[in-house]
Amino acid sequence: MAGCFNPAEAQEAAKPSLGAIRAVTITAADLAAVEAAWTKFMGYKLVRRGTLNDATAASWGAPRMRGERFIILAPESGETFFLRFVEQATPEGFDPAQSYGWNATEITVQNSVELYERLKDSPFKVRGPPNLVPTYPYLRAMGAVGPAGERLNLTWITEKRPDLAEAKSFVGRCFIATEMVPDLPAALEFYRTTFGSNPSPIRKLPSLELAVVPLSDGCKIEVDQHKGAAHPRERTDKGLPPGLAIVTFECSAFDKMQGKIIKPPDKATLEPYRGRRTAVMSGIAGELLELVEA
Repeated sequence: MAGCFNPAEAQEAAKPSLGAIRAVTITAADLAAVEAAWTKFMGYKLVRRGTLNDATAASWGAPRMRGERFIILAPESGETFFLRFVEQATPEGFDPAQSYGWNATEITVQNSVELYERLKDSPFKVRGPPNLVPTYPYLRAMGAVGPAGERLNLTWITEKRPDLAEAKSFVGRCFIATEMVPDLPAALEFYRTTFGSNPSPIRKLPSLELAVVPLSDGCKIEVDQHKGAAHPRERTDKGLPPGLAIVTFECSAFDKMQGKIIKPPDKATLEPYRGRRTAVMSGIAGELLELVEA
């Protein structure tokens, strides 16, 4: 009967609309070096290479990227996650830790101790051997910087957890994207009001304040409060923000976002879901979120 309350529909409507992380897009000055490093030492596979078309560059709000080269890589397991590297020069002195926006990709691995040994003689600069994460004894993580300057956290989840993605190959997929913001409560309110997500309480650590936005399929967003001097990430000559430029998410309430996006939705020409509608929006720190219709 029309107008009757449907509990199943109400429950579905109440679910957060921002879903799993399916891709990250990183700028790189040397695509050949990136491809060689990720395929040899991380076991990722080349999925595709090409040049960006008008529609994709426009959807990013980066018209200068039209015709620029890209490569797309994926984990050996074939699970649905893609690293997209786009050719763009890195500004001199660029440090993602000193600017707002996306700044690190956290990837699941099957054994961070063995990976540490593999990466010792590689283009990846490892900050030190894996350590247990404080208050999370089931995580053994290490930090690294890749050949494009990409900041990585490589995490071994030593016991199966329902809220954390499991690595299905030696180096798996991104399960946490980290961003730095100037106003942590405002950023959490953005995710709450825009997507219906319910962030965790703010944790106050000795050197950092942060909270986590839970997603689906074992993924999360870590939102860090920046301390000290920082600035918005500059987009030189209508290009992409340097470094980790875009994080791609599934979105189950795609049409509700149309008043917030940079350009009208169009069919995606890049992985993860070619042919589905996609659109890009900015967060409160200027970070770019690509939404793919789920």
